[in-house]
Amino acid sequence: MAPPNFEHVVKTIASDTNTSTETVSKMYADTWAEYSDGARILDYLTVLVTKRVRENLRGVSRDLH
Repeated sequence: MAPPNFEHVVKTIASDTNTSTETVSKMYADTWAEYSDGARILDYLTVLVTKRVRENLRGVSRDLH
């Protein structure tokens, strides 16, 4: 199942973090699959996945400096 507003969310994260859309798309899809596996309630999954991807990208950026 594809997350709602997938493309919009990926473009926004990519723009905000100065990361390629391909990288963000892969991270988002992987995180979505991990979080949605076995989940019965998906109402807030987009928010949780978006937050995790942003945090992961911030950590990568911090590690490079």
